[in-house]
Amino acid sequence: MVAQISAAELQSIPFFKDLDLSLLESLLERHRLADLSAAETLIMQSDWGENLMVLLSGIAKVRLFSADGDEVVLSLLGAGDLIGELSLLDGDSRSADVVTLTPVRLLKLQGGPFLRLLQQQPLLALRLARLEAGRLRDINRRFAIQKSDATTRVLDALAYLAVKGSLERDPLHPIPVLAQGEIAILAGLARETLSRTLSKLRSRAIVIEAGEGWRLATLQPLQRRGLLP
Repeated sequence: MVAQISAAELQSIPFFKDLDLSLLESLLERHRLADLSAAETLIMQSDWGENLMVLLSGIAKVRLFSADGDEVVLSLLGAGDLIGELSLLDGDSRSADVVTLTPVRLLKLQGGPFLRLLQQQPLLALRLARLEAGRLRDINRRFAIQKSDATTRVLDALAYLAVKGSLERDPLHPIPVLAQGEIAILAGLARETLSRTLSKLRSRAIVIEAGEGWRLATLQPLQRRGLLP
C-alpha cells in the first residue's frame, strides 16, 4: 500500500495552516511520501527541479563547498520546512545541496499546483516571504558569529540543532546524535577544537547527557552571548 498524507494532516503544518481543505487537496495531487536515512542527498546544487518538498520530520543541512573544497553549512532545515521553493519561484537551478543529517520523512509535491495556489492565496505568499526573510536572517546571524570564540560557536551550533529537531523550536530540546565532524562543520571549527570545547562544556554541566546524545542544561550561556532573540 502506498503511503499518503491527507489534506487535514497537511493543514497541521504551520505553513499550510488555515487554508481550506479543498485547496490543500489540489496541492496533494500526485504527492509522494519518502522515508530516508541520514547522509542522503535530497537536492544537488545546479540540478533542475520542478517539485517542492516538505520536511515532515528529521533534520537536513543546506550546504555549499568553498573554492578550497571545504564544506560550508548555510542553514539547517527541520520539521515543517520547505525545500526547493526558490527554483520554483525563479525557474533557475538549485542553489545548494540539501543533505539529510538524521533519518527524515519527506513529502514531495508537484510544483505546478503549489504555484497556482500561491497566486490565489495572499496569505500563503506572505508566509513564503516571511520564510525566506527568516532564512536570510538565519544566514546573516550565523555569518556574524564566525569570528566569535569557539565556545560561542559550539553553543550556537548545539542550540541550532536542538531548535531544528523540536516542533516547539526549543533550544533545550535533546540534540540529535551526530558525528562530531558534522557538528564541527556546522560550528565552523576543526574537529579537535570542537572536541575540546564540548569536553569543557560537559565538565561545567552546560551540556548534559540526554539518552544517547546531549542537550543544553540552561539558556543562560546562550543569553549571555546574545544567541537568543
